[in-house]
Amino acid sequence: MKIAIRHRCEDFESYRAARVKSLFNVDSGANFTLDADLPIDDAGWKIGVVVGPSGSGKSSIGAALGKPYAPRWPRGVPIVDAIAPGGDFNAVTAALSAVGLGSVPAWLRPYEVLSNGERFRATLARLVCDAPALAVVDEFSSVVDRQIAKVGAGAFAKAWRRTGGQAVLLSCHYDILDWLEPDWVFDTASGRFERGCLRRRPRLEMHIHPTDWRYWPLFEPHHYLKLPHMIAAACYVAAIEGEPVAHLAVSTRPGMVEARACRLVVMPEWQGAGVGMRFLNTVCGAWRRGENRYGLPLPVLFHTSHPGLAAALRRDPKWTQVSATLYGSHRGRSRRSLDTSAKRNGSKTRGSGYGGHFRAVQGFRYLGEEAVCAS
Repeated sequence: MKIAIRHRCEDFESYRAARVKSLFNVDSGANFTLDADLPIDDAGWKIGVVVGPSGSGKSSIGAALGKPYAPRWPRGVPIVDAIAPGGDFNAVTAALSAVGLGSVPAWLRPYEVLSNGERFRATLARLVCDAPALAVVDEFSSVVDRQIAKVGAGAFAKAWRRTGGQAVLLSCHYDILDWLEPDWVFDTASGRFERGCLRRRPRLEMHIHPTDWRYWPLFEPHHYLKLPHMIAAACYVAAIEGEPVAHLAVSTRPGMVEARACRLVVMPEWQGAGVGMRFLNTVCGAWRRGENRYGLPLPVLFHTSHPGLAAALRRDPKWTQVSATLYGSHRGRSRRSLDTSAKRNGSKTRGSGYGGHFRAVQGFRYLGEEAVCAS
């Protein structure tokens, strides 16, 4: 595909315009020309990138390829309702999780109140759900922190390749290319076109540290439940380049026959990079091998209400689902238990009881690497 861009505007002769021409020896600013040869007519690609400095013709090339993807968001509507309103709920939540917007409270907010990083990922999730045959995305990752941009780009690339569409991303940032692993790249600065398996996603080296609850205040704002600390729990924090990126707590269950992992949180800027599952599997694998304070090899249970995480656990052969509860526990039974405990301890504070809520909780047991070998 050959693209010829010819832009022209009036050649101004004002005092300031004439002075600029004289100072910088510029004849005119009225013309912009760009010729690009993009051999992309075949259907054998999924993601292409037009990259280069501002003003180098990226948007013009994008406009020549197709209409830019710029959806209008309804005001006052949470994004979980605004994305694919007639589509499947699980598909929407899966798309939000896939592009790294796994923070459940953000799903309940309208687009206009989200942060720039959340808006960027919400738009990517909507694009994945819409899955047009050809999508042109201008200013890709330009308005967000570079860490969010890189991880978000990698998360989007994985999700988009599961659709049947083609996406052309226009960006002035070169740091996202390795994360996207695009099928082709056109650099407007050099005029160079590259195609094929050009790049590989950077390798992330994650270090896991046993600790206590001291790091939890960093992660607690991003956890969807507000609960007291688990009793006698061992906490673990994953760090990349010295930066805390994920948290998990593990505690034994009565009888010391198994353990339960909980409080899994991945920082928003790292969601979508695959950090959470690798971290969870590593810690649970260590407990199953007896690498814990008790020296006992214990199977580990993990419960979640997050549909994206539950789906990921079902896909992983190292895990098996063992339970699925639609409702919380009986509130009346919980209240009676609290009353009994309060009377026994001589306390006047008894509480109203827990449970009775509508929250589907899915339970999984870690089987380990031997389950993978057996399959």
